[in-house]
Amino acid sequence: MTDESTLPPGLHAQTLAVRQAIARSQYGEHSEALYLTSSYVQSDAESAARRFANEEAGYTYTRTSNPTVTSFEQRLAGLEGTEAAIGTATGMAAISLLVFGLLKAGDHVVASRSMFGSTIKLLGSELARFGVETTFVSQTDIQAWKTAIRPGTTRLLFAETPTNPLTDVCDIAALADLAHNAQAWLAVDNSFVTPALQRPSHWGADLVVYSGTKFLEGQGRVLAGAVCGSRVLVEEKLGAFIRSAGFNLSPFNAWVVLKGMETLFIRMQAQSSHALALAQWLEQQPQVAHVYYPGLASHPQHALALQQQSGLGGAVLSFDVRGDTPEARRAHAFQVINQCQVISKTTNLGDTKTTISHPASTSHGRLTEEQRQAAGVGQGLVRVSVGLEYPEDIQNDLQRGLSALHG
Repeated sequence: MTDESTLPPGLHAQTLAVRQAIARSQYGEHSEALYLTSSYVQSDAESAARRFANEEAGYTYTRTSNPTVTSFEQRLAGLEGTEAAIGTATGMAAISLLVFGLLKAGDHVVASRSMFGSTIKLLGSELARFGVETTFVSQTDIQAWKTAIRPGTTRLLFAETPTNPLTDVCDIAALADLAHNAQAWLAVDNSFVTPALQRPSHWGADLVVYSGTKFLEGQGRVLAGAVCGSRVLVEEKLGAFIRSAGFNLSPFNAWVVLKGMETLFIRMQAQSSHALALAQWLEQQPQVAHVYYPGLASHPQHALALQQQSGLGGAVLSFDVRGDTPEARRAHAFQVINQCQVISKTTNLGDTKTTISHPASTSHGRLTEEQRQAAGVGQGLVRVSVGLEYPEDIQNDLQRGLSALHG
């Protein structure tokens, strides 16, 4: 990593979210600069040779490093409390970088079976083509994780907490102990609550994955991802791999996420508050069979979630609509979604605008029915990512669809 920040040590995370970046240029810009360049002019051939050989700090080619991307990486590492971070093109690129950069044929992974559909697809199908096997277990059953570990071959435990879309919460510290006793790494996808609420590294995770597309950026404008961890894992192992593989984050996208992170803490607090009010309201609606939200006392991991997540439940919730058959529940879910006039019908989450989706046919649509059932994603499930609108307007929008189920 080059261009170290000049901030004093000991600053709080809220300050780092606004201030952490590389040093200002000679022009003294107050907003971090956007360096739109693919390459960098070297002073002489000797300097170029040393920099390309990693013998001297400096920028050579944006696929290797870029000042704007470095600012994003420094800011995120500061928030997460890790030694380093590496930016990627998307959240899935971050997970791909992690598994392909650290694992080899013959290795074994233990992962939650209730994660984002694309993560399940990548670990369960794509990775298998390269000789890496994955065992999927219950997110919340520590004994199941322990039983699945294969001494000598299990190299990675991978969890997502809370999960997408059912908001299952895992005990990060307990999984870290399991992983380390087996000489394996624990990786945690923290996209749902971000370091503003939860820092998996604090609980023992070796690697923390982010989809910067979501709450880190906050307004649904660009795609981005990142992996945080130690310098050895992130800069030496993953940094060497990304230089060849090209999963890199673009400077423009890095700049947009960098600026979005300045409001991360106040957004997460406000959106979590709105989500709790909406979840409590949904629990009272007769057309709703169940609400999944860690901030609710009815959530199975409520106490653990609040302990790990700074006392807040996050901004994403899901709920099951009633229906006698899977087909009826799917039709009812579609009806609720289609009646919305304010909430955006889109699969992205983490936006300041509230969004709504049907996971079984979108984010988990590529999975088999057996995989969806194992993940708990039924046809009546609706996911809502709560934004910053006036809460009662969002309630009224959902009420239109729920009321229509009487017809």
